[in-house]
Amino acid sequence: MKFHQLRYIHEVAKQSLNISQAADVLHTSQPGVSKQIQLLEEELNLQIFLRNGKRLVGVTEPGQIILDLAERVMREMNNIKSVGEEFTQKATGTLTIATTHTQARYRLPLAVKAFMAQFPDVHLTIHQGNPTQVAEQVASGEADIGIATESISSYEKLVCLPCYQWNRCVVTPHDHPLLSDLPLTLEKVSRYPLITYDFAFTGGSLVSRVFGKEDLQPNVVLTAIDADVIKTYVGLGLGIGLLANMAYDKDRDTNLSMLDASHLFPPSTTYIGFRRDAYLRGYTYDFIKLLAPHYDRKSVNAAIKSGESSLDYED
Repeated sequence: MKFHQLRYIHEVAKQSLNISQAADVLHTSQPGVSKQIQLLEEELNLQIFLRNGKRLVGVTEPGQIILDLAERVMREMNNIKSVGEEFTQKATGTLTIATTHTQARYRLPLAVKAFMAQFPDVHLTIHQGNPTQVAEQVASGEADIGIATESISSYEKLVCLPCYQWNRCVVTPHDHPLLSDLPLTLEKVSRYPLITYDFAFTGGSLVSRVFGKEDLQPNVVLTAIDADVIKTYVGLGLGIGLLANMAYDKDRDTNLSMLDASHLFPPSTTYIGFRRDAYLRGYTYDFIKLLAPHYDRKSVNAAIKSGESSLDYED
C-alpha cells in the first residue's frame, strides 16, 4: 500500500467517482489512477468501488471505511506539512475563510485589512455561501475556518467559538407608514410585503419560530442571500426589509430608513469554526483574535482540548 494510492481514492471520492476529474486535479492520467485503484484493491483483496463496466457507480461498505481512513491520513499529512511550514515559513502560507455574504461584507473587512497588513505574504481567500455550505467547506477541509450563524455550531467535527452577537432591523423607504406607527411590533411587520434572507424562514429558523409563537404569517415576497440585494428591492418600493442590523449604514443607505427590531427577536450568535483535528498555523490564531479579541491562543487551545463543539457566548 502506497500513500499516493490513498490519495487517488480520496480524490476520486471527492470528485463524485469521476476518475477523469480526479486525474486532472492530481495532474496525472486517468489510466494511471484506475491502475493504482486496481492495485490497491488487489492488495487488500476487496473492492473499494462498485462498477458498471469501467465506470465507478458507488462505494462498497468496506470501501467507505477505507475512504474514511484515507481522508484521515490526508488530513494528518496536511497537518504535518503545516507544522513544517509553521517553523520554517512562519509568516507565509494560505488561509481560506468560508463565510456568509453578510459577514464578509459588513463584519470581516476591518479584520481582513489588519491581517493583510500584518501578514502580507499569507494568501487569503474568502469563499461565500450559506451557513450550511460554510460548515461543510470547513468540515471537508476546503476552508481553514468558517464564520457563520446558526447551523455551523451543530457540526461535531468542528470546534465553534462564539464570536459576537447581533440582531435585526427593518429597513423601509423614507415615506413608509411604519415610520410613524411606533412602537414596531411583529403584527405590524406582518402587514406589509417582506423581503429578507433566503435562509431566514426555513424550518426551525429563529425568525420563523418568533412569528409562529405569535400565530403570525409574514408575507415574504422575495428572498435573497445578499443584504445589498434586499436593500435594493426595498428601495424600489417592493416591500420592507428584515436584515442584520450590521448591514445597515446610514451614510451609505441614504435612501432608506431603519427601525431597530432587536426587541422583537432574541440575538443571534456568529461563530468561528474550525476542524478539531486541524493543526492551526500561528497566523490563524492571529486572525481569530483580530475578529474576536476575547480569544487568544490559550483560550482557543482550551476550547479544542475541552472537546466541546461550541461554547457559551460571553460578551
